[in-house]
Amino acid sequence: MLLLALIYLTAALVAVPLAKRLGLGSVLGYLIAGILIGPYALSLVGDQTEIMHFAEFGVVMMLFLIGLELQPSRLWTLRHSIVGLGGLQVLLSTAAIFSVAYFALQLAWQTSLTVGLMLALSSTAIVVQSLEEKGWLRLDAGQNSFSVLLFQDIAVIPILALLPLLSFMPESAIESEHSLISSWSAWEKVAVSVAAIAGIIVAGKYVSAPIFRYIAQTHMREIFTAFALFLVIAIALLMQSIGLSPALGTFLAGVVLAESEFRHELEADIEPFKGLLLGLFFVTVGASINFTLLLDNSLLIVMLVVALIAIKALILFALGTLFSINKRQRLLFAIALAQGGEFAFVLLSLSRQLSIVSDNEANLVTLVVALSMVITPLLLMLYDY
Repeated sequence: MLLLALIYLTAALVAVPLAKRLGLGSVLGYLIAGILIGPYALSLVGDQTEIMHFAEFGVVMMLFLIGLELQPSRLWTLRHSIVGLGGLQVLLSTAAIFSVAYFALQLAWQTSLTVGLMLALSSTAIVVQSLEEKGWLRLDAGQNSFSVLLFQDIAVIPILALLPLLSFMPESAIESEHSLISSWSAWEKVAVSVAAIAGIIVAGKYVSAPIFRYIAQTHMREIFTAFALFLVIAIALLMQSIGLSPALGTFLAGVVLAESEFRHELEADIEPFKGLLLGLFFVTVGASINFTLLLDNSLLIVMLVVALIAIKALILFALGTLFSINKRQRLLFAIALAQGGEFAFVLLSLSRQLSIVSDNEANLVTLVVALSMVITPLLLMLYDY
């Protein structure tokens, strides 16, 4: 573990400052670091699946911090773009990708729909980090991008519930391991989900303040940091255990705590952990690019990556026009969200277990998503230029 930690840290320390000096941005620096140390370049690290699942916690922390900056009143003002813009983006992107997979690639309709749903989602980690780094998150395009990403996060919940219904396996053979309440009836699941969300809101509003004050009285900074981490991890674990998105739960907690007097201390304590874990996530994405598969199927994969970015960008640009985003901002909005996202890896893992996608199809989708994520910072650089 120490050797692995040393390899990841060395790669980040070398590649990221160099990428920043060259004007490439930190995200691209981490991705390049991952490519270099990965199994298809210097082979310093092996399979990235387990480390990627751990590093995805950086996305959870990032959404908690974003929630801390969004007061409930401001979130309410974004409701039309979250539901309208986000809902249409997921629906239209899924339909377009389904059509390509079903009619052009001749995949089964269940596989085509699953691939459409997972590729309709964008990368919260790359989009938010890249836009924040360039100061674009507060622009019209940045706010609308965030609204779409938030809706996508919510959409993961029904998608996870839908996947077992698309499985080719008999119902008796399906084992749902992603939730403790997977065997419960639909109304019981809804009741538990509503109760969990209500519990987070109530606890954040009425229970957290006395606890924060009590801890603050100890004058021990590390205990406050420990409680901040406990809060994020506990909420993420609660949401995961009932089959909901951990990122959504921590985002809600952040919004509730946005009016807390201890908001700035929470931000200061969580920020370093978020930065390190997000960096590790980008490194694992870079290291997971299968260059052997890429070389063997280079034409097909290049066509699929271009098709994915083009389809999503065209849909996003059209929606930007419909929702009156100005022309220059519309282009940024379309480019920013045109890639596949980290939730595609989560959905692929479950789809494999349910035999909806074969191993070859899953490897192909993984490569397409990873490459689209690598290309996004380059497209944003081009837009900036």
